Amino acid sequence: QVQLEESGGGLVQPGGSLRLTCQASGRPFDRYRMGWFRQGPGKEREFVAGIFASDKRTTYADSLEGRFTISGDDTLKTVYLQMTSLRPEDTAVYFCVAGWTSLYPTWTTAAYEYWGQGTQVTVSS
Repeated sequence: QVQLEESGGGLVQPGGSLRLTCQASGRPFDRYRMGWFRQGPGKEREFVAGIFASDKRTTYADSLEGRFTISGDDTLKTVYLQMTSLRPEDTAVYFCVAGWTSLYPTWTTAAYEYWGQGTQVTVSS
């Protein structure tokens, strides 16, 4: 089993920044990739960013327009999501995810076997 614990969410004004942290524990960490998804009010869950364990290669949702950055420590036991120039439409619960399979594209929920409980990010003045 794997436990993923997110932190760093909160209330921020439009244009502000937040850094989310995901702390992973449990199963040995030779996993394939980790990432972040989000689900806004009344919206479907959507991919935000992913990072591969082998080479730290990253990928992002096109809609972010370069405002977010995913990173992690050497073993990806800790993964971060730096969010800048936040907008009200970024309001969502953000989920940390971990995956061992390489069968599915990074932006799909099927690529990740484990999900955290989520942390709320609210962008409002």
